[in-house]
Amino acid sequence: MHRDDAYANLVLPEILRGMALSGRDAAFATELTYGTLRMLGTLDLIVADAAGREVSRIDPPARDALRLGAYQLLHTRVPAHAAVNQTVDLVRSVAPGAAGFANAVMRTIAETPLEKWLERLAPDYEANPIGNLAVHHNHPEWIIRAFSEALGGDLAETTRLLIEDNQPPVVHLCARPGRADAVELADEVDGVPGAFSPYAVYLNGGSPRELSAIRQGRAHVQDEGSQLVAAALLAAPIEGQDTRWLDLCAGPGGKTGLIGAIAAGRGAEVTAVEVAEHRARLVEQATEGMPVTVLPMDGRSVGRDPDLPEEAFDRVLVDAPCTGLGSLRRRPESRWRRQPADLPPLTKLQRELLVAALRAVRVGGVVAYVTCSPHMVETQVTVTEGSRRSGVGVDFVDARPLLPPGMPGLGSGPTVQLWPHRHGTDAMFLAVLRRTS
Repeated sequence: MHRDDAYANLVLPEILRGMALSGRDAAFATELTYGTLRMLGTLDLIVADAAGREVSRIDPPARDALRLGAYQLLHTRVPAHAAVNQTVDLVRSVAPGAAGFANAVMRTIAETPLEKWLERLAPDYEANPIGNLAVHHNHPEWIIRAFSEALGGDLAETTRLLIEDNQPPVVHLCARPGRADAVELADEVDGVPGAFSPYAVYLNGGSPRELSAIRQGRAHVQDEGSQLVAAALLAAPIEGQDTRWLDLCAGPGGKTGLIGAIAAGRGAEVTAVEVAEHRARLVEQATEGMPVTVLPMDGRSVGRDPDLPEEAFDRVLVDAPCTGLGSLRRRPESRWRRQPADLPPLTKLQRELLVAALRAVRVGGVVAYVTCSPHMVETQVTVTEGSRRSGVGVDFVDARPLLPPGMPGLGSGPTVQLWPHRHGTDAMFLAVLRRTS
């Protein structure tokens, strides 16, 4: 992860298979990897204090070994002597000259329990609440501020979100309509039906890749929040024809797979646009046998390419590229990689894609703008600015009735923000816009 900027959820399963690890060994390796990545901010503070130097001055292989060791000492039931010895052995294999240093650092960390470390290193809550939460709950301060703003400044609720963000997430499956029933799929995979999405199944454990339902194309892995926002687009009432749907940012194909399955049952056809060729191939694989045409092109080319004419589609989904701050449970390393400087180019792209979507939809049709981020600049600001710059008439559709009845905490509308601590989903944002002219 730190050497190649890889993502844990992509490379770790391959490594486990390559090393033939399974059962408890695979579970332990997974816990060490995800836990260390999740708690990296505070682990680095503790390692730096114990080492008497900034972590940036520690040799990278030794640094990662010390992070793994500190996580074992402070967050697992591994006996202290075992965690110390194994860490020193690991450092000896990757940075032989640092073994003695690692031994001293690990023994210093082991002398103090986690709560005492947090008391020592965290700023006073009353004087600096954001800084205190950052140390106690392992999120960068700028992300905590963004979460707090999206939650109306409620620091108590922000804290509940941070706690939930640090819990290992349950794997969600999507039972593809017409190919699988969620209740029957839950029985088949020893899971339980989802709380809100009619297609969701919560998996109790194991590797989803090994499930026959996944291999046979009857289901795919997809967060329940993603299912809900994709289905909401198709639940919005429209008058007239309803046969041409557009997914403007389709890769890697999870939402397209759900939309394509529903389209097959409703006599509609889906055009799926994805600018990256390898992601376009993933969309093709995800929608095999469905009424979906994949176009490997930039979604902003609406009106400039004959395959993407203006005012030609009844429903359009814009699942815009974003910071991914809403899925930090599933990609814990992202919280340390993302920076505020990432926002300007992303929000510019988001606005341009939304403008293209509003040009592509016909008058009376609807556009769903979706991001996996609760950052206000990527949600409310982008929607407001994109609508204003589109040059077409737009009305907001209240998105709340488009979600299953009984969902709590959906706010005052017309947009909806889902939350891990409220809904058990990724923090998906949804705005539904109807073109009026």
